[in-house]
Amino acid sequence: MKKLLKAIVWVLAALVVIFVGGGYLLPNEVTLQRQTVINAPPNKVFALVDGYKRFNEWSPWVELDPKAVYTFEGPESGIGAKMNWASNDPGVGAGSQVIREHVPNSHVAVDLDFGEMGKSQAYWDLMPEGSSTSATWGFKMKLDGLMDRWFGLLMERFIGPDYEKGLAKLKALAEKEAVSG
Repeated sequence: MKKLLKAIVWVLAALVVIFVGGGYLLPNEVTLQRQTVINAPPNKVFALVDGYKRFNEWSPWVELDPKAVYTFEGPESGIGAKMNWASNDPGVGAGSQVIREHVPNSHVAVDLDFGEMGKSQAYWDLMPEGSSTSATWGFKMKLDGLMDRWFGLLMERFIGPDYEKGLAKLKALAEKEAVSG
């Protein structure tokens, strides 16, 4: 019995060392991005991502809670444009996003605030590709504690599919509008 207890203590100690030591070896920031080519000029795509008036037309998250409440502050587009959301669905929660960088037809950077879940940044980079647009949607988040660093290993799985879905919806919307004028 004494040997079994001693073995259990050693295993637990090894797990603690792996968790703590491994956590410090993990990156302190998570980044991910998705890219697609949209058959529309950059100005058409930029008009859809440089503000929040039409955000829910291509957002991958709007379907999670159709009853979520959205409010808007500041200018309609560009630096200072802000969208707040609130939902009773814990998967959606409450938060805000505000545009902090704006380079016409090529770049938008956004500060995201998820309340207790933390803060992060998102960005759009648009580059002309012939008569089309190469659109990159990215995400960055600082990982401050050990648990955050371990959680960061799952962010690609959690957010990546949403970004792919949002890009597909944005592509369809921008291409439809480019064809219709």
